[in-house]
Amino acid sequence: MRFGIFANFQRPDAADTVAKVIDWCKKNSHEITLCEEISILMEHDVKSCPCDELWESSDVIISMGGDGTILASVRALGEHSLPILGVNLGSLGFLTQLTPDKLEDALERVVKGDYKIDERMMLKTEVLDETSLESPYALNDVVVDKGNVSRVIYISLYANNEYICSYTADGLIISTPTGSTAYSLAVGGPILTQTMQAIIVSPISPFSLTSRPLIFPPDSILEIKIRSEHGNAMLTIDGQIATKFCPTGSIRVSRANHFAKLIRLEENSFYDILRRKLHWGKLPAVDYKKVDFKD
Repeated sequence: MRFGIFANFQRPDAADTVAKVIDWCKKNSHEITLCEEISILMEHDVKSCPCDELWESSDVIISMGGDGTILASVRALGEHSLPILGVNLGSLGFLTQLTPDKLEDALERVVKGDYKIDERMMLKTEVLDETSLESPYALNDVVVDKGNVSRVIYISLYANNEYICSYTADGLIISTPTGSTAYSLAVGGPILTQTMQAIIVSPISPFSLTSRPLIFPPDSILEIKIRSEHGNAMLTIDGQIATKFCPTGSIRVSRANHFAKLIRLEENSFYDILRRKLHWGKLPAVDYKKVDFKD
């Protein structure tokens, strides 16, 4: 089997974990290719290539780091939906739940085909009347905001050419179900199970008490029209790719034609992950010794 490796070397255990995978692949006669950005940091004599070409020499991608590394791996693959095995070297690990101590067992299961694939919906972004984006796909979210100026922008939202509403706000988050537990959640958006098909639109600090998040069917084609009086507007994809665009521009967001394929080895309940990772539904601690039950 051919394995490709992305890794975030800002994580303290990254080099040791990559070396562990290299040794395992050599011992078991599997091919391995490193993303060029990390190959120069390793002393091993291993084949490497540019990150956006890693799909050509891989059957499975191993992504080591945190959730941000998964997002970067998905972006580098583009439309080439290879299975991704996420290894958590960070703290939260909502997308990357496999820990390094279980990595060798996980690799053996991958070789045997003993795993399941979670297909995650993705979004495609187009900036109308401007040059095409180099990385237009998002696994988590697409954010349109005011940039680094402390003034609101004016946003009009359309779905399938029908006018929906307008916002005076700091910005707008267009999210997938996977991204519903990320930035969208922080601004009051709903939580969706991550294998659902839907698009969430959540305003950022709207100048209205009646502005609420909306959920659209997955085949909706959304258009966001911007008017920024201070001349700043920013488009950010998955929190990693930021692009300034015309302060009176339009952006189209729709479901991508491909999915991100995340390898799942354990039958972890989505709701169990919410409780453990985000403390969802956790009740406040009560000191019953101090409670007056006569009240």
